Amino acid sequence: MPATTRVHFQEELQRLEDQALGGLDLVVATLDRTLEALEQHDTELAAMIVEDDDRIDGRYLEVHQGVLSLLALQAPVATDLRLVAAVLDVIKHFERMGDQCVNIAKLIPLAGHEPPARDEIMSRVMQMGRQASSQISQAQQAFALRDAGLAEDLPRQDEQINKLNREVFRLALDAGDDHDTREWAMTMLLVARALERIGDNAVDIGEQTAFVVTGLFREFTDASHPPAAGGASE
Repeated sequence: MPATTRVHFQEELQRLEDQALGGLDLVVATLDRTLEALEQHDTELAAMIVEDDDRIDGRYLEVHQGVLSLLALQAPVATDLRLVAAVLDVIKHFERMGDQCVNIAKLIPLAGHEPPARDEIMSRVMQMGRQASSQISQAQQAFALRDAGLAEDLPRQDEQINKLNREVFRLALDAGDDHDTREWAMTMLLVARALERIGDNAVDIGEQTAFVVTGLFREFTDASHPPAAGGASE
C-alpha cells in the first residue's frame, strides 16, 4: 500500500472509530433519559426514547457501511484488520444497548401513571442504571486509550449490577399478594434484566479493547453469574 494511501486509510479508520465511540455517547444519553422516564413514570418521554432509537440505529449503519467501503477500496494490514473487527463489534454492542433502552421505555406505560412502586425495588433498579451508564463510559474510555487494565476492571464493576439484579429478583418474589403490586414488580424484573444486559455489553466492549491491544481474544471472567459459577457470558 503506497504511503499516501496508507495515511488516508489510517485517517478514515480513525474517523470511523471516533464515530463508533460517539455511538456510546448516544447510548449513555439515551440510558440517562430512560432512567428519568422510569423514575418519573413519564410515558411521553418513554415514547420519545422509542422514536429516537433511529439515531443509534443510524449511527450503527453509518459506521458499518463506512467500514465495508473502506475494506472494499483498500487492503488493510493485520493490525488494521484487528481494529476494524473491534470497531464492528463495538457498533454491534452499542446498537444492542440502545435496543435494551427501548425495551425498558416500552415497559414504562405498562406500569401505569401512578404504579404501586416499592422503594426498595426502585432504588436498586436505579442504582443498576447508574452503574450501567458508568460502565459504558469506562468501556469507551478504555477503548479510546487502548487501556487494557481499565477494560479488565469492567467485570468487577459489572458484578455490582449482577448483585443488584439478584436483589431485585428476591424482592420481587416477596412483593406481596396484591395483584397490581406484583404486576409492577414483575415489570421491574424485566427492566433489571435489560440493565444487566447493558452491563454485559459494556464488558464485551472491554474484551475488544484487550483484543486490539494484545492481538489475542479472550473472554474476561464472566460477570453475568456469581463469582463461583464462572462460565461464558451470553
